[in-house]
Amino acid sequence: MKQQDDELWALAHAERAALADDLAGLSAEQWRHPTLCGAWNVEDVVAHLTAAASIGQWAWIRSMVGARFRPDLHNQRRLEEHRGATPEETLARFRGVIGSTTAPSGHTPAYLGEVLVHAQDIRHPLGLDHSPSVEALTPVAEFFAANDFTVSSRKTAAGLELRADDGPFAAGSGPAVSGPTLALVMAMAGRAVYLEQLDGPGLPTLRSRVPTR
Repeated sequence: MKQQDDELWALAHAERAALADDLAGLSAEQWRHPTLCGAWNVEDVVAHLTAAASIGQWAWIRSMVGARFRPDLHNQRRLEEHRGATPEETLARFRGVIGSTTAPSGHTPAYLGEVLVHAQDIRHPLGLDHSPSVEALTPVAEFFAANDFTVSSRKTAAGLELRADDGPFAAGSGPAVSGPTLALVMAMAGRAVYLEQLDGPGLPTLRSRVPTR
């Protein structure tokens, strides 16, 4: 398990570094651009990723208690704590946690998934061309299909056979949905825009479970 966690963290570090490189070339307007993550703009999502890589179990518990167990309030407070005075400072803070293995729990695939999903929340609206490796995406897809953790991914995938056409991921039984591993991960994370990359008789069911934004 320790070796597996080390491998997953190495993948997360590589994806953080790739995102930081993409962010380095953004204009001030692009830093304010909407993302796939609700009302958060690009700088908000980056600050959230920094916060997520900076909070351990006990700090997370204290923060959640202080927010009266409202995850949205907890996330907003920690985001504001880690957002800089300028986008450049926000990026510098994010670069400072690229190699972090800090997390509230031992669910390492979920924290790799947080990096992968939020990176695409930023890239897709900006038209930034970067696809995470299938090696990084596959353990996240497997975790999402089996667990409701930070997103209701298991409920979204229930009763469907999900199968990647670019890698080894396959899970579930029922009407089939197939496509790129990235699109399957993002659909399970509730990002409806990625449904257009998927196909199969189970797609209408999957579409009905993923909210449009």
